[in-house]
Amino acid sequence: MHSHEQARQFADELMGRIYVALRDGTLDAEPVIALACLLEETGRSTPATRELLERAAADLTTTDVTRLGKKLLRDARFEPTFALEPSMWVALEQALKLVERDVRSTGITGPLRLVIPDWDDSGHAWVEFRGGCQGNGIWPTQGSNAQKALVSIADATQEVIMEMLWKVWPVCPAHDRGLRAELEHKAAGWRCTGDGTHTVARVGELLPEHR
Repeated sequence: MHSHEQARQFADELMGRIYVALRDGTLDAEPVIALACLLEETGRSTPATRELLERAAADLTTTDVTRLGKKLLRDARFEPTFALEPSMWVALEQALKLVERDVRSTGITGPLRLVIPDWDDSGHAWVEFRGGCQGNGIWPTQGSNAQKALVSIADATQEVIMEMLWKVWPVCPAHDRGLRAELEHKAAGWRCTGDGTHTVARVGELLPEHR
């Protein structure tokens, strides 16, 4: 039997192996069966774990292994880490560069960067402004889509700036209301709710008047 922490770590390791093998097209039955055994052992039985344990390994086809591997990850709500998908970190950093344009164009100064703080063991990314972080962090998978990455980074940047400076940012010059980063027609924009919701600017394109 595994201790709870050992089981969690082993499950994370197996899920990481399965994820990478699925991505690279090299998955075999061994880690999939091992994960199914571990999940059953720790009381997380699912149709996929039962199917894997009820069938002989030799009878599992490549299609079966792929299908069941995906099902195990989905059932476990697996999320890849930045270590498994470094490109997601790069995408979030690129998004922060665009959001920083908005920060600087509206006259705000101070260090702004993407970090994983020592105190966060969840693997989330955080936007740090003037040495502080705020909010709930950003899942690595937010970096899988450039425009969604922009919205997530804009949200996090807005939250930490408002917390550190104690003021609303950014603001619609026409309605004096705080803006919110949202997707509109699959593009990230700063939106205002005044006189019916409207887009003030694309994220990364705020003007100095949007203070």
